[in-house]
Amino acid sequence: MSGDEYVYDEASGEWIPAAEAAVKAAAADTVEVRDSVGNLLQDGDQVTLIKDLTVKGAGQTLKRGTLIKSIRLTGDAQEIDCKFDGIKGLVLRAEFVRKR
Repeated sequence: MSGDEYVYDEASGEWIPAAEAAVKAAAADTVEVRDSVGNLLQDGDQVTLIKDLTVKGAGQTLKRGTLIKSIRLTGDAQEIDCKFDGIKGLVLRAEFVRKR
């Protein structure tokens, strides 16, 4: 016996090392956010709008082609948190942006 701890993985029905189970659990917690064409987005990326968007509560329209810098992922697969001049707390849907 090597002294390794094993845990039962219900998905596969097998006993696996605890370290491997921890890696699987961490991978399950991460959310992949993809833009309108399928590019993987990460924190700090720059994106471009592909459609004119009316911002509720701000009385402003963001035009197609507008560059949004330094995005932050929210943990939701379709929402991106970002800043834009004069608009606080702007959240965009990933389907309306393209990675630059």
